[in-house]
Amino acid sequence: MIRRVEMMRVLALDVGERRVGVAVSDPTRTVARPVGTLERGFRAADFAAIADLVAEHDAGLVVVGRPLTLRGEVGPQARQVERYAQALAESLPVPVQLWDERYSTATAEEVLRRMRKKGKRRGQGEVDAVAAAVILQGFLDSHAWEEGEDG
Repeated sequence: MIRRVEMMRVLALDVGERRVGVAVSDPTRTVARPVGTLERGFRAADFAAIADLVAEHDAGLVVVGRPLTLRGEVGPQARQVERYAQALAESLPVPVQLWDERYSTATAEEVLRRMRKKGKRRGQGEVDAVAAAVILQGFLDSHAWEEGEDG
């Protein structure tokens, strides 16, 4: 369950084989922005870096993109991310929630492709961070209705 706090940032992760894209919301949980990427290493190092980001951004929740198949099924990649998220949850002082990330990378690539037309060059790490922001924005948009609800 989401911890209900008036002002709370949400941190989002797009977990890949080599990198973890990171995004954070504003305190009102309205807008997501990419933060950057973490190079994957040993889980303990990954989790320590993520814990540092949770503290740095004062996040009350971590959302992890769950890579379902295009049919919405849980495949090998989703199972791997589920295990990663479960272990991460055991190491953080805040809840961790999985969120459907279908199309997030394609959407991020399209956003960056449009930015390139404006003369800005982007690398693969930026795709991961923007994908995390796409995941987070979808999560935030789908939970906007909770603002008017009682706990």
